[in-house]
Amino acid sequence: MNKAVYIESKIFETKELLKMISIWRFKSARIIFTNGCFDLLHKGHLKLLNEAASLGDRLVIGLNSDESVRNIKGEGRPYTDEDTRVMLLASFSYVDAVTVFNEETPLELIKLIKPDVIVKGGDYTIEEVVGGDIVISNGGEVKIIDLVEGYSSTNIAEKLKA
Repeated sequence: MNKAVYIESKIFETKELLKMISIWRFKSARIIFTNGCFDLLHKGHLKLLNEAASLGDRLVIGLNSDESVRNIKGEGRPYTDEDTRVMLLASFSYVDAVTVFNEETPLELIKLIKPDVIVKGGDYTIEEVVGGDIVISNGGEVKIIDLVEGYSSTNIAEKLKA
């Protein structure tokens, strides 16, 4: 299979993603979900994604759209456009699906996907994870992955400006 086609096959609109998740659930797959801007991909992102993937059978990433990132982080963000960010994430062998959402939080996406586990970085507490309460009430769990000190998109951007 052509590698570019394979990567693109892991990028989903919500409706198609829900169909794929139904297939995975039929096969008793444990669905892991994480989300973020993933702007200026770095070592901390890689650690989070690797550890998330190890918690189950299928890793689904909700990616903030360019518009959503601007609303959250302000003008001048994201540093890397949505198309590039989605392709980079889909390129990882341990990522099974990437979908873009426009809202500031992935709450509606989480309600639809109903993941078994939500994973976020150590800058969150379990209580702060959007949709965590829903996942827990459905018998799932929320996992917090320790941050890699000194790595953030903002820190990298500041170093580049210096």
